[in-house]
Amino acid sequence: MITIEPIGYVRSPRGDLRDDDWGSVSSSIELDAAFSPECLDGIEEFSHAEIVFLFDRVAPARVERGTRHPRGNPAWPRVGIFAQRAKDRPNRIGTTIVEIVGRDGRSLHVRGLDAIDGTPVLDVKPIMAEFLPRSGVRQPQWSHELMHEYWTVTPRRRDG
Repeated sequence: MITIEPIGYVRSPRGDLRDDDWGSVSSSIELDAAFSPECLDGIEEFSHAEIVFLFDRVAPARVERGTRHPRGNPAWPRVGIFAQRAKDRPNRIGTTIVEIVGRDGRSLHVRGLDAIDGTPVLDVKPIMAEFLPRSGVRQPQWSHELMHEYWTVTPRRRDG
């Protein structure tokens, strides 16, 4: 048995589970009071961080251990859960690279975190170029289609 305690929680205006339009979402990672504010010292010198979090709202019965059509779309091939980034994964762990906007005490302000309000955060890691792929990234065409609007910035509605 492995036990992992959250280091904090996501505070976001987004509470719904829809899959797209995450590009303009600004949120904060509020660290638990067990952590002193100093644990974030120096983080603002980095442009980006990788956030590791738990898809805590996925019911155990929905966890996929085999194959499925991504997003249930039969136009895309059935692929194994480890060949996609779906939230219904066996350990329900998500990761996202976010832009660091700022920091205030134990709060890390970020943009582009695709985790909803109240999501438990497991870790924060600064992005260093040396940890990014050292060669070109290859992926199938269906995944480009799936991600087409994932980071889209939804225009704000103007009334009047």
